[in-house]
Amino acid sequence: MQVPLQVSFRNVDRSDAIEAAVREKAAKLEEFFDRITSCHVIIEAPHQHHQRGNLYRVSIHLAVPRKELVVDRQPPEHHAAEDVRVALREAFDSMRRQLEDYVREVRGDVKPHAEPDVARVYKLFPEADYGFLTTSDGREIYFHAHSVLDGFNRLQHGTEVRFVEEEGEKGPQATSIRIVG
Repeated sequence: MQVPLQVSFRNVDRSDAIEAAVREKAAKLEEFFDRITSCHVIIEAPHQHHQRGNLYRVSIHLAVPRKELVVDRQPPEHHAAEDVRVALREAFDSMRRQLEDYVREVRGDVKPHAEPDVARVYKLFPEADYGFLTTSDGREIYFHAHSVLDGFNRLQHGTEVRFVEEEGEKGPQATSIRIVG
């Protein structure tokens, strides 16, 4: 890490054993992804319960290139987080999953969502509930009234729309059609 690990205790007595556990778990995150720039872990007991154990809250703020990952584990209604070690384990497990997702995204293992195509309404057949779009490259694509998310009756010849293209039974077909603007 470029910035040393920070561990803060709020409404909780500082413990060398707990701090060592945090450092060990943070080191495992760094073994998984070595470009973590900073990590701040906050351990707190928001409420002091005398009749039953304290419920612990653990927050982790992890800075990685171009992003900050945050886990804020609130004490659950049940008593699983009465043990600070359980709360730490759950928070670091959640952070590990976020970090894994981030690494997959950085490596390009996650497919980006395709931007919808843009076209104009070319032909409308309102009595039969369908029409055709024409794309910027001159192709004609069929669509049905049920594919228009903004309402088929709002379309007119020349209306600009965004759509997703799928392969239909008789060729390309437009779905998820939205009016631009």
